[in-house]
Amino acid sequence: MIGKRVSELVHIFAFVSYVFVSCITPGPNNIMCMNNGARFGVKKSLPFCAGVSTGFSLILIASILCNLFLYSYIPKVVEVMTVVGAAYILYLAWVIWRDKPKAVKKSKLALNTRAFHTAVILQFVNPKGLLFGLTLISNFVFPYDQSIKAFLLVLAFNWIGVLLCCFCWVLFGSVFRSFFDKYRKMLNGVMALLLIYCAASLFL
Repeated sequence: MIGKRVSELVHIFAFVSYVFVSCITPGPNNIMCMNNGARFGVKKSLPFCAGVSTGFSLILIASILCNLFLYSYIPKVVEVMTVVGAAYILYLAWVIWRDKPKAVKKSKLALNTRAFHTAVILQFVNPKGLLFGLTLISNFVFPYDQSIKAFLLVLAFNWIGVLLCCFCWVLFGSVFRSFFDKYRKMLNGVMALLLIYCAASLFL
């Protein structure tokens, strides 16, 4: 009985650690959050954070519903999404490097980098996000509990965890907003390069 309890605690710790490390480490989502925090402040960046959390939750729901099917065809899914995801991340890098707020406001077709829907779309073209959802469900949930209660707890925990991690990056960007304003072009270049690296790393 004690051994089973210890095993469950170890599993829970591994689950929490995997979610935290996956969500807090630098990536397209967090770089965009930091950029939004520096440009628009905390309040105006919250829709993007909520979009990231919602996008991740939708991926988890799809992973739960289609776990066996997707697991069988994961190589094909990743192959296609790697190309699409890399192209989209490079587009985000271009938007940040360009950084022309007035032009963005005038163009209805321009990408709103702090919009809810932009964040949701980003999750579905990010192969690492798809792999995160599939890995989390197939390795940390399905082997231990396939009840609706377990799925709801995982979804709730993931949504809150992702939101908090995104908020940390937004806060970081907002706190150093004056510094970002002073060295905007240089920092935009650095963040654009980081996104380019994220796109390149998908093929490594």
